[in-house]
Amino acid sequence: MKRNYLPTYTRYIILLLAAVSLVSCSRKKNKWLNRNFHAMGAYYNVIYNGNLALEQGKKELEQTYIDNYWEILPIERMQVVEESRLADDSRNESFSKAEDKAAKAIQKHNINIGGTEYNPQIDEAFLLLGKARYYDQRFFPALEAFNYIITDYPESDRLVTAKVWREKTNMRMGNNETALKNLKELLAQDLEFEEEDLADASATLAQAYINLEQKDSAIAPLAEAIRVTPSNEKKGRYLYIKGQLYDRLEQIDSANAAFDEVIALNRKSPRIYMINAYMEKARNYDFDKEDRLALLALLQELEEDRENRPYLDKIYYQIAEYYRDNDTIPGSVSFYNKSLRTNTQDKYLKSRNYLTLGNINFDDALYKEAGAYYDSTLTNLPENTREFRAIKKKRVNLEDVILYEDIAVKNDSILNLINMPKAERLAFFTEYTNGLKEEALAEAKEAAKNKNKPSGNLFGKQQSTAGGASSKGDFYFYDSKQVAKGVLKFNRTWGDRALADNWRYEKGGKNTNEQDAIDPEEEMLAAIESEPQFQPETYLESIPKDEKVIDSLAKERNFAYYQLGIIYKEKFKEYGLASNKLEDLLENDPEERLILPSKYNLFKIYEAMGDDTKANTWKQNILTNHPDSRYATILKNPRGLLDDQNSPEAVYATVYRKFENQEYEEVIEESNKNIEVFTGNDIVPKFELLKATASGRYYGFEEYKKGLNYVALNYPQSEEGKRAEEIVSKSLPVLKDTEFAFSTNEKEYKLIYPFELRAKKVDTSRITSDKEKNNFDNRNQPTMQDVIALKEKIDKAITEFGFTDLSTSVDIYTPNKTLLIVHGLKSKLGAEGFGEKLLKEKDYKIKHQNIGISSQDYKTVQVHKNLAAYISQASK
Repeated sequence: MKRNYLPTYTRYIILLLAAVSLVSCSRKKNKWLNRNFHAMGAYYNVIYNGNLALEQGKKELEQTYIDNYWEILPIERMQVVEESRLADDSRNESFSKAEDKAAKAIQKHNINIGGTEYNPQIDEAFLLLGKARYYDQRFFPALEAFNYIITDYPESDRLVTAKVWREKTNMRMGNNETALKNLKELLAQDLEFEEEDLADASATLAQAYINLEQKDSAIAPLAEAIRVTPSNEKKGRYLYIKGQLYDRLEQIDSANAAFDEVIALNRKSPRIYMINAYMEKARNYDFDKEDRLALLALLQELEEDRENRPYLDKIYYQIAEYYRDNDTIPGSVSFYNKSLRTNTQDKYLKSRNYLTLGNINFDDALYKEAGAYYDSTLTNLPENTREFRAIKKKRVNLEDVILYEDIAVKNDSILNLINMPKAERLAFFTEYTNGLKEEALAEAKEAAKNKNKPSGNLFGKQQSTAGGASSKGDFYFYDSKQVAKGVLKFNRTWGDRALADNWRYEKGGKNTNEQDAIDPEEEMLAAIESEPQFQPETYLESIPKDEKVIDSLAKERNFAYYQLGIIYKEKFKEYGLASNKLEDLLENDPEERLILPSKYNLFKIYEAMGDDTKANTWKQNILTNHPDSRYATILKNPRGLLDDQNSPEAVYATVYRKFENQEYEEVIEESNKNIEVFTGNDIVPKFELLKATASGRYYGFEEYKKGLNYVALNYPQSEEGKRAEEIVSKSLPVLKDTEFAFSTNEKEYKLIYPFELRAKKVDTSRITSDKEKNNFDNRNQPTMQDVIALKEKIDKAITEFGFTDLSTSVDIYTPNKTLLIVHGLKSKLGAEGFGEKLLKEKDYKIKHQNIGISSQDYKTVQVHKNLAAYISQASK
């Protein structure tokens, strides 16, 4: 067989090429062939693909970034996320790929001989490496890459680019002053900049000034960036930022000129810049000097342009602002709602719409509606902003208004029904239920019509409704309404049939012709009328008849009126609303405790309104009908109010001092009395919380819990209510544990001397019956004076024994039990040993029962009043 061999010269050429390739692959020789082989390999095989990945990553970054046009836009569309990451962790695959390509080019194609790099593409690789890390927000490693070019490649043609990117990185790291200084020096040098480098350097310089709040200084470098940038997208962005800067500097004409340049670019730059430029110009419009109708015509033209559909949220908002600025509130409300209905993704724009609608309702004293709009505003604002806190405070102030307005409206409605004659009630609910029937019949007709329409499935068949007609697929007999309708239909068709075989043939049933003759509308109406919700009697029966319930509704309504009057007066200065509520209250036969405060507040309201006639009327009413009251004293001598010992604050201070002295019973009694006296005053929640705390100290955990819950639920907007809620949610779960630790590792112990005190001091001298005298004779039980005497005796012993770390106190335990406590003991044995010492010392001989207890367990004893349980468990 003949063999085909390559010609000898061909084989020599192949061998020669292979040898050349092997020789040129070497990175140890600085030859022309080696340099160009690795330069071409680095660029075309690695760096090119790395740059493609970098551009892909930048596009992804820009697509996910959402600009906030309500603030000055950043020069570069990149959101810096503050989070801790390892140096090698990447957040974007494209940037990771670009970095890998750069690293591969450096590792496989560098020709570093004697500290000098001979491959002219390695500086490009380091630049790619730095950019990939920069966009991946790993700024320290990025800085290292740029610095490597600057220090190791001083002759590189990419040196200027590296320096610009180094300062961009410095700025991202918060080193704005450093970036500013270095960029100024760089731009001052007589260097030949490429357009892109000069634009980047100028734009970065402008951003550094903006970061340092030097907006006026940012304009010049930004103008230079606009002049030299080859990118129309960047030019549009920079021009818009320039307009924003002029706006913040209140140079409106210059701002509008910049926005006009953005608009002139039209389709050359993204449309979003043009639309926002129009919106900014509209906000700068001077209605006193410029044509109002021209602005409205422009906004309407923008609205009608099909290309602007993605931006209707902004356009509708600006039209709403136009109407509001021109006092056309209904028109503005309509367009604010239109803006919201576009389902805008601009959360700040949503917050502006909701906030303005809330303010409009607030100004119209529609506080419940305003509160709902403020709630929506808050969901679209960052929580850590000053604006969020201000709106939150305003919303909190509306809580009580909404609560008491709801109570007043509901109770007024019920009481009006109660006071109606029976005939009027029946007519009222008949009209109401007829309306419900009409709505239900219309819905039933619509449902029947839809049921007969062909279905949208492939074969035009209806889906099975076996097991019930409910859209949720509920079983038929689980739905009482379906069952009732079924029974009604059966009776109308067949009559009242017995449950038996052959029921269809029983006499009295209706035949098929009769069934067909039934009017479907009559059948539906009959089914509707059979349901209780459409019958007037259902509502008539629900009207309260019990006098106690009716009285309770009236009291609750009156208190709501009083609270509303005070809130409108104090918080919102709505004197008209306040006077209406208080005067209506006085006509409703209120409780005695509400009458005098209402009259005094009416006097203060009319005084503030400048209505001297009505103010004097109420003043004379108080002086005539309540001459001995505190309010009469104030009216006679207004200056005396400043140092009035009966002022709410002074009274509270007096009661609080009693609390500190452990006079808990008096604190509870006086708090109850003052809560009545100062009804409606801000001091009431303070007394309630003080009473709850005193009750806990006196009666234990359950009373404390009940008192705190009452304060939290009834005064949720007050500081005391919030504090009570915090204690209920955080502290009570810890305190509720009744188990004793009996720990041997405790560092603090106490010695307890419990005393059952006389329940009550009773004068038995006038009692003649021995039996009755014995019932009251508690002279054998100790008094508080006996406890104090023993305390003084122990104090003397402590001093004599030189136990300087010990101290004593008398702690109220329950109404009839007091504890004498020795503090500062280091162990249970030490506590009991000290008690033994006081018993054996001849000068003291204190025989009273005592118990050693850790501080932790003593806290449990005081909280739950379970000393007996502790003694029982400790003795086992």
